[in-house]
Amino acid sequence: MQQQLEQIQQRIHKACEQVGRAVAEVRLLPVSKTFGHERVQQAIDLGLMRFGENRVQDIRARVEHFQNPAIQWVMIGHAQTNKAKDIARYASELQSLDRLALAQALQQRLELEQRTLPVFIQVKTAQEQTKSGLEPSELMPFLQQLQAFDRLEPLGLMTMATQTEDQQEIRRCFAALRQLRDQALELGFDSIQRLSMGMSGDFELAIAEGATDIRVGSALFGQR
Repeated sequence: MQQQLEQIQQRIHKACEQVGRAVAEVRLLPVSKTFGHERVQQAIDLGLMRFGENRVQDIRARVEHFQNPAIQWVMIGHAQTNKAKDIARYASELQSLDRLALAQALQQRLELEQRTLPVFIQVKTAQEQTKSGLEPSELMPFLQQLQAFDRLEPLGLMTMATQTEDQQEIRRCFAALRQLRDQALELGFDSIQRLSMGMSGDFELAIAEGATDIRVGSALFGQR
C-alpha cells in the first residue's frame, strides 16, 4: 500500500504543479468503504488518520473496532434522516448534506450529543438521475436556511462528476461547483471555502478546477 500512496502523492504533486497550486491546499481522503479492518490498519500504519465511509453503520463498526479517537471517520454516502442519531454520534464530518430535513434531524441529535459537526453541502452537477444532491439553483436558499442550525458547521461543497470518459464533461461538473462556491462567498457565506470533488480516476481534473478535498479509494486500497 505504501507504493500506491506514494503514487497518489506524486499525482497530486504533479496536478498541483501544472496549475500553480500548493500541494498543501489539497487534502486526501482515503475511501475505505467495503475494505476490511486489516486493510484500514495498513493505511493507519502509513500515517493516514481520516477515512471516508458510505454507510454510517460501517462508521460505527470502525469506531468500535479501532477505538482510537484520533482517527476521523467521514460520512461521504447518501445520508438517511433516520440515521441522524449515529451520524451525530460517530461521524467526524458529513460530506453529503443535501436537504433541510436531514439538517433538522442532525441539529436535534447533535444537541443531545453536545457537539457540532462539520458538513459539506452536496450539489448535483451531473445530469444523471442516480446522483444525489441539491440542484444548483437550490444552493443559495439552502445556505440561508442552514444558518439557523448552529450545530452544523458548513465547510464547503461536494459533488460527483458524470460517470463518463469525456474529460470535458467531468471538468464541467467540477468547474460548476467551483463557480457555485465563488458565488456563495460573494453573497457572504464566508465558511463555504472547500471543494470536495474528484476520485481515483479523475482527481487531477478536480485539482485543476480547484478541489481542496479528493476522495480516493481504489487507487489506494485496490479494486473492490
